[in-house]
Amino acid sequence: MANKNIDMSKLRQILKFTLKHHQGTRVIRDMTGVSRTTIQKYITQFRELMIPWDELSLLSDKELHDLFHTNPELPEPPEREKELYALFPQMEKRMKQPGMTLQKLWKEYSKNNIDAFQRTGFYKHYLKWKGRSHPSMHMVHKAGDKMFVDFTGKKLEIIDEQTGEISAMEVFVAILGASQLTYVQAIESQDNADFIMCCENALHYFGGAPAAIVPDNLKSAVTKSSRFEPILNQNFEAFAEHYGMIVLPARAYKPKDKSLVEGAVKISYNRIFTNLHGQEYNSLPALNEAIMKHLENHNKASFTGRTYSRMDQFTEMEQQTLQPLPSMRFEMRENVQVTVMKNGHVCLHRDKHYYSVPFIHVGKKIKIFFSKSTVDIYYKYELIATHQRIKSPHTYTTEAAHMATYNNQLLDWNPQRFIEEANKIHEDVGLYIALVISKKAHPEQAYKSCMGILSFGKRISNERLINACRRAHQYGYYNFKAIENILQRNYDQYEIDDVMPPMPDHENIRGEEYYK
Repeated sequence: MANKNIDMSKLRQILKFTLKHHQGTRVIRDMTGVSRTTIQKYITQFRELMIPWDELSLLSDKELHDLFHTNPELPEPPEREKELYALFPQMEKRMKQPGMTLQKLWKEYSKNNIDAFQRTGFYKHYLKWKGRSHPSMHMVHKAGDKMFVDFTGKKLEIIDEQTGEISAMEVFVAILGASQLTYVQAIESQDNADFIMCCENALHYFGGAPAAIVPDNLKSAVTKSSRFEPILNQNFEAFAEHYGMIVLPARAYKPKDKSLVEGAVKISYNRIFTNLHGQEYNSLPALNEAIMKHLENHNKASFTGRTYSRMDQFTEMEQQTLQPLPSMRFEMRENVQVTVMKNGHVCLHRDKHYYSVPFIHVGKKIKIFFSKSTVDIYYKYELIATHQRIKSPHTYTTEAAHMATYNNQLLDWNPQRFIEEANKIHEDVGLYIALVISKKAHPEQAYKSCMGILSFGKRISNERLINACRRAHQYGYYNFKAIENILQRNYDQYEIDDVMPPMPDHENIRGEEYYK
């Protein structure tokens, strides 16, 4: 049944239901009585021809029959057909250019050839030639459109030169859809960071980025696969956006979506793995150097039955279609959720460093997205602050504009409150707290230190805290850590031989009176 020719009226119904009404093969089968295998055969032929429905619907039954059935009633002269077939390899390459159609190629061919085939004959012979040269390939990839990525099932090994320990390395493969230029790299794992690094290295090998990247539902790329709306890994989605690409996960149970990269995996076994067999490599860079050598040979080797290579195709028609790469490489970002403290800062606990946000967000839960160089702070998907990442612990990064929204009347934390609480313990503690605050560019930066210092009065005793403040003033240190060290080492219990120096008067040091 699959090889039996059907009536042209049913063929028109099949194409119309597919193209105009987007029905599936099961529905079309029930409507027409034609087997799903036969329906799929004609749909595949149509997609290969890439003829618009408006044009296809105008063909006569004979033209439609000749177009979709490869056995013509009147065979063409062999020499004429041979000349046409000689043009198809170059036409195949041009079909991958954006906007190119088979109709445009036919018009160009018929204009330059007096004894040219008519349009339907041209389409028929191209389809026939395509079926012979690529019997299992039915997807036409446009230049600069997609990059397919995956990991091989087999692994390569490196051997530690000193211990002799063998480590299995994952192997990453990327391939451009149109030119089939391929990139291969060994890497330690398939985790998110390694996977993104491999994808990025592939883009730099190609010298540009395609419009889309197609991962095979790898966990590093797709958090949750779905037929309709897969959930992407946040970092991978951000990586794709950084390079101007969209992510198109390969559909489950759709082998054609990933046939190209699976073919690249098989070729890498034949042309790379086999050439590395029996060789020992003591480091990952050494292994990748050997891989690159065989990869270059593969990309420069001519296709079977062709006079051009993957590199030739890439240089000729795909290289110029890729998007230029940004000057900065992508940086992985992590995120944490924290609450804005009363001093208008949030703590990135990874570094124990504090960053300011506008005071209107005090007490609210926000998200911190951080890379190795930047810290972005969001509240309900709105970016409210950006800072350069600083890894020095127990210090503050404060933007003056954030502190400009500070209002003593609306917040419980303010310099006067801490000084008054300190004076209740002893005036020396009050003066020390005033100095702690005055040493900061913004008073808000000192609030947590003040809280910590005053808490020692309850946790240890007010008497020891008074002595510790006096000792710290003698040393000239005005911060929480100084008081903590003095109390931990019992320095506050030693006699102070020297006379305590008076609290200095200076225009840059705000004393107790400043905050009244």
